[in-house]
Amino acid sequence: MPRAKGGFKSRHRRDRIRKHAKGFRGGRSKLWKSMVEAVHRKWRFALFHRRKKKSDFRGLWIIRINAAARALGVSYSRLIGGLSKANVALDRKILSDLAISDPNAFQKVVEAARSS
Repeated sequence: MPRAKGGFKSRHRRDRIRKHAKGFRGGRSKLWKSMVEAVHRKWRFALFHRRKKKSDFRGLWIIRINAAARALGVSYSRLIGGLSKANVALDRKILSDLAISDPNAFQKVVEAARSS
């Protein structure tokens, strides 16, 4: 009986690792063990940074809202507190977009937060 060496499945698995190691420097794209370690590390960091991207964007939105709100004479914390008291359900992404693209609408939102 001939020896089974894996054939398609093994080659497919190895090719997938090789494809992801393309562009790595030195042995990390040539030597199998280094290649596997580098690709697994790449996948781990990719997962971590996909999660981190969400908090990075939230921080960016908060910075933008704070800058726009302070230009209108109110701090970020007072704006968010006033919006929650006024039952205005706008998330930070929308508020940031309003502050950039439509300052007049953002000013009305700030007035609504101030009045409550």
